[in-house]
Amino acid sequence: MGTAEDEGVTRNVIAGDAHLTGGVIQARAIHGTVHLHAGPSAAGPTPPPVPQQLPPPTGPFVGRRAELAALGQLHGELSDSRCMIVVNGPAGVGKTALVLQWLRSLAADYPDGLLYADLRGHAPGGPAPAGELLGAFLRAFGVERVPGAPAEAAALWRSVSSGRRIAVLLDNALTAAQVRQLLPGSQSALVVVASRNRLSGLGVDGAVFQPLGLLDETAAAEILARRIGAARAGREPEAVRAVAAHCGGLALAVSLVAARVAARPRLTLAATAAALASDSERLAALRVEGEPAVRSALDASCDGLVPGVRGLYHLLGLLPFTDFTAEDAAALTMTAFADADALLDELAEANLVEDLGTGRFRFHDLVRLHARDQARARLPVDEQDAAPRRAMEWYLATATAAERLLTPNHATLGRDYTVPPAAPSFEPSDSSAALRWLDQERGHLVEAVRTAVAHGWDALAWQLVDAMYPLFHRLRAFELQDETHRLGLASARRAADPAALARMLTDGGGRLRNLGQPQEAIRWYQEALELAQADGDAKAEAQALHGIGQAHLLAGRLPEAARCFRRDLELRLSVGYLRGAALTRVVLGDVALAQHHPDLALPELTAAHEALLDLGEPYEAARALAHLGRAYTALGDHQAAERVLDQAAELFRSTGSPTWEARTLELQGELAQARDAPQQALLRYEASLGCYQALGAPDVQRLKATLDRLRSAFPEPSAEPAPDPAPAPDPAPAPDPAPDPAPGPN
Repeated sequence: MGTAEDEGVTRNVIAGDAHLTGGVIQARAIHGTVHLHAGPSAAGPTPPPVPQQLPPPTGPFVGRRAELAALGQLHGELSDSRCMIVVNGPAGVGKTALVLQWLRSLAADYPDGLLYADLRGHAPGGPAPAGELLGAFLRAFGVERVPGAPAEAAALWRSVSSGRRIAVLLDNALTAAQVRQLLPGSQSALVVVASRNRLSGLGVDGAVFQPLGLLDETAAAEILARRIGAARAGREPEAVRAVAAHCGGLALAVSLVAARVAARPRLTLAATAAALASDSERLAALRVEGEPAVRSALDASCDGLVPGVRGLYHLLGLLPFTDFTAEDAAALTMTAFADADALLDELAEANLVEDLGTGRFRFHDLVRLHARDQARARLPVDEQDAAPRRAMEWYLATATAAERLLTPNHATLGRDYTVPPAAPSFEPSDSSAALRWLDQERGHLVEAVRTAVAHGWDALAWQLVDAMYPLFHRLRAFELQDETHRLGLASARRAADPAALARMLTDGGGRLRNLGQPQEAIRWYQEALELAQADGDAKAEAQALHGIGQAHLLAGRLPEAARCFRRDLELRLSVGYLRGAALTRVVLGDVALAQHHPDLALPELTAAHEALLDLGEPYEAARALAHLGRAYTALGDHQAAERVLDQAAELFRSTGSPTWEARTLELQGELAQARDAPQQALLRYEASLGCYQALGAPDVQRLKATLDRLRSAFPEPSAEPAPDPAPAPDPAPAPDPAPDPAPGPN
């Protein structure tokens, strides 16, 4: 019998690690030119990079060989299921450094990402909110819209992480309950928890425990010798052992003393040991499980600083957060950015702050406590209050600059700050940089609001909330809105500022609407309406009515929504608020479409689109176009619908609105169904679904149901147009993406 080659048969074999991507054509011979045409992509937005969030190493890692081996053994025994290891031990013993060293060695075993979260179990403002941490995890995997309710965010995190081989470090955990909210859904994940507490309750969740004890004196002496140099350590071996003993087995204390000695060639180890031993009367405040050495080490390091650096160290202890930037330091010290940056570098050299390598610095918990106590003992009382206020005013000033750049029509009310930004965090015209700053500083902005409330700075508190508007409008940080707007509303009431109260009520109503609480939103808007009517402020009255109408629309009460919007439109036209009037026409068109009156929607949406283009509002104009596409589809004018939906899609891409990109793809799918083009509809719906899934949007289930119905009607898709008409789109229109926060008054 002849071989395949003898018979003229060609076999194509793909082996090894080879992969094929894209279209493939197999043929014995090809004559002429081959053209490949791709349909609409279902890939959605560009996937985010694989998360690699572990903090960088801060120096050579020495010792702990037995502990590393123990962790490896535990990991091997539990590798067939989700592995959770709790590393517990006293503060400053080196838990985080040990775990980071170990996890870096496992990077290849977890190709889907290495994630890190500081749970801030002993931070001044209390543990980190679960919603904040879950939001950071979800955004790392490309989820743009994070649910506001922590339980919903936790469920979404479990879904997003399911099936992924990831390693997660939950650092500075306080309780077992805090950890449970953050556990991923993947059975192939590794979770490592670092805590001062034992967290024995996690045993019911399958955790295993690896206690981390104090360093023995030999290991502490080895660390000290490695960091100051073998030659120097060899000249004073007895003093090396004495210093190691005074550090009490805490890696933090050893590192601090080593940095001080290494930076001072003329400082003898004998003198250092004597200084540590003589300070026993100052140890109580930083005792760690009976070990008194940390306060001595910190006092010695602090006393060795030059006055300007020591002064910054004290002031940083007054901040409400453990990480900070040179801009923070400049605001605290009222110095130029470059000078503050140089002072921070000096603190990093002394190992009193950690340089994170991203323009940010961080205190260890114990160092922060020491700096705070030093500030309270050495600074005048008025400066202890004035310094943190300067820092909070810097956040207000910078957030206000971002607000004016990103949402200029959310006209700011008065701002009360005397400290301008120490240095521009972004160029005055760089909106992308302003948005990045808001994203990076979201946690500090919330902490600034809390700090202002705690100090009784009510005007500063509500102004900070007001300045955070682009964070909610553009970045959809709805998980932060509940706390901030409640604090802002209470502060505005205490300040007895009617304009501030109205702003907090209307923006807070938008927060409740976005969280799916229309009745509570109406209550807030109704109070704003009554205030506006009492003051005779037609523009503010229209704003409140607009919010009430949006809440009714969300609840499906269409006649009530229409009545609010029509009165809102009258008021906005009467005061010449053209942008507001155009936005009201958009929602009036939306209501008409929901009531199955596309003929009534068409003139409202056309007028809105034209006005918004004239006003230089491409994003809002694109929203009007998307609704126009719905209207033309319902009227049977498919050519016009295709034209305006294509225009809308392009505008949403250029303005960076992935949620509305997904919605427009869905509307294009509905248009394809109306045209009896089921295969094109499938492609559009699949592309929309991919976008919604990447965003973690609640629309995913609706799109899946639509696709299931369409596929069941066409079980064997053909490249030819189907002879039977495609199933009509659902008679009830799909809800739009979560409504934008109500437009603020000019």
